[in-house]
Parts: sequence; C-alpha cells; structure tokens
Amino acid sequence: MAANTRQAIDYVSLSDFRHEIRRFLNFSEQAARKAGIEPRQHQALLAIRGLLPGRNATVGVLANRLQIEHHTAVELANRLQKNRLISRRRSKGDRREVMLRLTSRGERLLKSLTLLHRTELITAGPGLLRALGKVIGKSRVVPKLVRKQVSTGKA
Repeated sequence: MAANTRQAIDYVSLSDFRHEIRRFLNFSEQAARKAGIEPRQHQALLAIRGLLPGRNATVGVLANRLQIEHHTAVELANRLQKNRLISRRRSKGDRREVMLRLTSRGERLLKSLTLLHRTELITAGPGLLRALGKVIGKSRVVPKLVRKQVSTGKA
C-alpha cells in the first residue's frame, strides 16, 4: 500500500474511465427500457443466464451477482415471474432452495438485448479499453502483459 500512496493520483484518467463506463451503462439502461423492462430486470436475466454450468440460480446467487439485498432480489424475481420472464421451482436436493430459470420469453428478450449490447461494445469497447489502459497502465502492480493487451485492444 505504501507504494500506491507514493504514486500520483491521475484523476483525469479515472474520470475518463468512469465516463466511458457511464456511457455504456446509459446505453444499456435505455436499451432495457426500450425493450419494456427496467435495467435491473435486464441485469437479473443476464445474471441468471450467465452463470457457469452446474451453478444454480437462486435468489441468494442473484442478490450476490447484482450486489443487492436478499429481499430486493426476491422482489425483483417476483416482478420477473409476473412478467413471465423467469420461472421458479424448488430444488430436489433442498426443498428450501428455489431455483430461478429463464422462460422462453425471457430467453428471447435477453438474446435481443445481448445482441444490441454486443454491437454497442464493438463501438464503445476501444474507448473503454483506452480509458482503462490509462488508469492501469500507470500502476506498477499490473503485469506488463495485461498493460500491453489493454493498450493494443487485445485484452
């Protein structure tokens, strides 16, 4: 930590990076709303669908992935289920555990939003990588290989 406190803080690079992140998140929020759902609902669909194989999507996992309180994740799951975007079923191994799963409607909506996001990342990605490269490129703790990948856009 002492080495980090001796380094100058590059507020401009940090601000630029936050700006690039915010621009992408703004795009994402608008895309979700245009699709008829709230941004957090889109994030939840992606969190559920994006789990590694073998990992069960539960309310607790959803809360962790979205960094929200358990009761907030319950309400989010309720809204998603009401809109027929997810279904719930009890775990066979532990009846207290409720599994969340995208419905075919939820899958279609998520696919549509994901394709839009991928296209946007093709456009916004280089700016995000440049801004990130400026922030971590000045850090001694970032391996040279990572700095090189970020600076060339091959990360």
